[in-house]
Amino acid sequence: MAQRSAVRLSPKKPSYAVCAVGVQTHLDVHSDVPEGAENFGVSGSSGVKIFMVYDPARVTEPTGRAYWPLDASVEVVISVDAASKALNDLKVKISYFGQPARGALGHSVLYLTGADISLDADTGRTGNVKRSQADKERWRWGPEGYGAVLLVNCDRDSLRSVGTDLTDTQLASRDDLQDMSPVVLTCDAPDALFESYKLVLNVPPSDSKRMRVFCARGGNSLLDYEQVLGPQHLSYAVARQPGERKIGLYVEGLSFPDANFLGLVSLSVSLVDTKTLPEVPLFTDTVAFRVAPWIMTPNTQPPLELYVCSVLDSHGPNAQFLSDMSDLALKASCKLMICPRVENRNDRWIQDEMEFGYTEAPHKAFPVVFDSPRNRGLKDFPYKRILGPDFGYVTRESQSTAVSGLDSFGNLDVSPPVVVEGKEYPLGRILIGSCLPRSGGRRMAKVVRDFLGAQRVQAPLEVYSDWLSVGHVDEFLTFVPTSDQKGFRLLLASPSACLKLFQKKKEEGYGEAAQFDGLEHQVKRSINEMLADRRLRNDNLYAQRCIDWNREVLKRELGLTEHDIVDIPQLFSLKDAYAEAFFPDMVNMVVLGRHLGIPKPFGPLINGRCCLEEEVRSLLEPLGLHCTFIDDYYAYHKLLGEIHCGSNVRRKPFPFKWWHVVP
Repeated sequence: MAQRSAVRLSPKKPSYAVCAVGVQTHLDVHSDVPEGAENFGVSGSSGVKIFMVYDPARVTEPTGRAYWPLDASVEVVISVDAASKALNDLKVKISYFGQPARGALGHSVLYLTGADISLDADTGRTGNVKRSQADKERWRWGPEGYGAVLLVNCDRDSLRSVGTDLTDTQLASRDDLQDMSPVVLTCDAPDALFESYKLVLNVPPSDSKRMRVFCARGGNSLLDYEQVLGPQHLSYAVARQPGERKIGLYVEGLSFPDANFLGLVSLSVSLVDTKTLPEVPLFTDTVAFRVAPWIMTPNTQPPLELYVCSVLDSHGPNAQFLSDMSDLALKASCKLMICPRVENRNDRWIQDEMEFGYTEAPHKAFPVVFDSPRNRGLKDFPYKRILGPDFGYVTRESQSTAVSGLDSFGNLDVSPPVVVEGKEYPLGRILIGSCLPRSGGRRMAKVVRDFLGAQRVQAPLEVYSDWLSVGHVDEFLTFVPTSDQKGFRLLLASPSACLKLFQKKKEEGYGEAAQFDGLEHQVKRSINEMLADRRLRNDNLYAQRCIDWNREVLKRELGLTEHDIVDIPQLFSLKDAYAEAFFPDMVNMVVLGRHLGIPKPFGPLINGRCCLEEEVRSLLEPLGLHCTFIDDYYAYHKLLGEIHCGSNVRRKPFPFKWWHVVP
């Protein structure tokens, strides 16, 4: 509870006070005393606890018939453990004595009314509201931490709602209550007390636009849940009914943490004396909440749903690609979700449009789709088709700068959990493709970067992707799960590994084996021709330098060693100073557990087998992974994308609880 209150006593007339359960009250026994008084004694009702506060170096505790010296260093503090049954049913008496103490010179009497007033939320993070005497005004991170959690009510539980539930000022569905944090207001006191006192709920002005509070008033009708606090509603006088001892409240978050919002909000209740002008709070109880963050899930989390788009172009429909992806999803026991052309408006890049994540409180978790500012053909799909019951939605739009290719969410990834020089990142670290430091190149929109950083639990890291024409991180890196102690590997596109492989095949006598063999309408390039192509070699020396710069950053910032990295053979070619994949980019894969959907590279055939595919299998299958190569050449690769760009995966949330993180 909050501040310690004080009551001044007088021997001339009785005093009256309200004492809150669990709150210490200081008794002023010095200001008004009988003439000649030098000592005093204290007695009280059985329901009152009396504490003497003094300095042992100056005052000796009295024994026998002795009394306390009337010294300014001796204080009397009282508290009550339970609410009164009637007004003024508790009493404390101060008796004053002279020296020697023959008889009392006078008495000060205090009549008390005990009031049990408390706000309680799930500060223990168990999923249930329990009465707590802990410091509810503070919020602490870590496994030993405490403090209540607030969900952003960003799903749409009722089909009658137009937007997300957080836009509704009235409860649209009882299911909506599960997305809110329950709070119990204890208001146990004699009914007569509330003829002179009232209970007032308050939120700070800065918090009022971040949260909304509903008050449950008995029935099961939606109308029985009244919004009492929120935007433009900073306080509420509680309509307590006679005999009512507990009132149910439900608190919803209205916005995720962001650049101008740390994520902390608070709710207070005050017992206010209405007999005074201005009205004075007797005491206040406050509960702090932290708004639950939006959390990304890495490739190491099990897949739940695989999303792809049905499209039509000059090469016809992508029916074979959809069939291959369906087979892959079946192998991985993952549900396939196909977005039809009428909804995607022939926009196939579903990874660029949105990122799946989730939000979680101790009592509930649900997925949340983050809609990118890209806004092309798929711009309405996340809001119109993904948002729904227990499936939230959030977006950030840049108002000041034009949208660039780096604002697409193919330029967003997250590592598995890592430890870096003793610092734990149990939910991994977000990776954002960007330009080189201080280079003035392309970067993801500041509003998106600010949002991701404000979540605090996945410490974003910017890597260098501006060297690529499209500029996305998924063009040169990905993570795959493994069954060893590390639990994952970082895959990096590697021009040097590819050139080394081709040189080896040339020396083995396969120099005339051709890249793109088996593809129609595509010029074939033999191994000899590619190795002799000085421009191609120089392009890939440049690409390798860019990837090596990222390699060192990722090793340092993710705590990786060379053993944790697998080099996947890949060539690039420069166009207008930016790199594009020379053949289908194999790291731009979809990861469904142990099953990998990899762009078919159409590499040189040696003894009837693609040497690039064989090399990748030799690198990944010993790690327990299963490689499926899928033809995406005309439907995706020729349009500067691959399988990962054209798919999206919703995954299981982490079992680790974000509030156990120590940022």
